[in-house]
Amino acid sequence: MNKNEKLLLLRDAIDTYPDFPKPGIIFRDIFGVFRNIAALRALKDLLIEHILFLEVDLIIALDSRGFLFGPLISLELGKPFLPIRKKGKLPGKVVQRSYELEYGEETFELQTQYIRKKSRVLIVDDLLATGGSMEAAIETVKLTEAEIVECLVIIELTGLKGREKLGVPVHSFIQYD
Repeated sequence: MNKNEKLLLLRDAIDTYPDFPKPGIIFRDIFGVFRNIAALRALKDLLIEHILFLEVDLIIALDSRGFLFGPLISLELGKPFLPIRKKGKLPGKVVQRSYELEYGEETFELQTQYIRKKSRVLIVDDLLATGGSMEAAIETVKLTEAEIVECLVIIELTGLKGREKLGVPVHSFIQYD
């Protein structure tokens, strides 16, 4: 199966829910891919084909859907995985970064004892929308003096222009306007 066929299979497996979680929102649900084994294999292939050329020291994924992909990438590259979690979920020494949500504020934390200065980091999540949580993740990683090589997402909602606020390379497999 070629890359375009894999992308089409992946796109077809992503479920769409209009008016969720509130009227006017179109929710793109990555979990449809996990119910379709052929699409899941295609996603795994696409991830591996993309990441093999990245020179990274560490994989960092966002709470919580990024955790579905971060460990897989970590295994393929033979590089450690670290989670970025919501406040109060990680033991040890952490750095934190707060960010605004449409309904309030959230804080991300990242354990620092496992990150060396100048480490080359790949940040992973399932979706890039407005960019608020990804921007907070980038700022959290920067507090450790690591270098962000790329932000990798499965789905990007391009109409929300989230990538424009990030200031680092971004790769997405499936784009919706």
